[in-house]
Amino acid sequence: MSSVAVVDTNVLIAGILTSAPLGPTARIVDGMLARRFAFALSLALLTEYRAVLLRPKIRVRHGLDERSVDEILARLALEAIVVDPVAGATTAPPDSGDQFLWDLLAALEDPVLVTGDGTLRKGDLPRGRALSPTSFCKAVSI
Repeated sequence: MSSVAVVDTNVLIAGILTSAPLGPTARIVDGMLARRFAFALSLALLTEYRAVLLRPKIRVRHGLDERSVDEILARLALEAIVVDPVAGATTAPPDSGDQFLWDLLAALEDPVLVTGDGTLRKGDLPRGRALSPTSFCKAVSI
């Protein structure tokens, strides 16, 4: 697969929280950190990752302090293709809170959105296609 992945926040969080280290979301997070596939980040997506990882209920589950969260995100940013998309340059997503994802997808040549959100997988993307974590792992053989 030569596409560039955009990993939705729900996949990253699930990968960090999972107790199944061989599950698809854990393999995706491990694959991002080891650069086993190309993936893109924007400042908005990285900010979303951080905000969700630092939510009190999520912090209790993963047990990481703010510094550890920032270290993980810095590692991700070093491995990613960092894109500065034009905000609002695309059609509207099903949920207005996902506009930053749509902007990032529109800025990439051949993106694939990796998401656990069935609504996003069924919706019309501005560019590319959407896959579940399981389907993505099969497509990139991780």
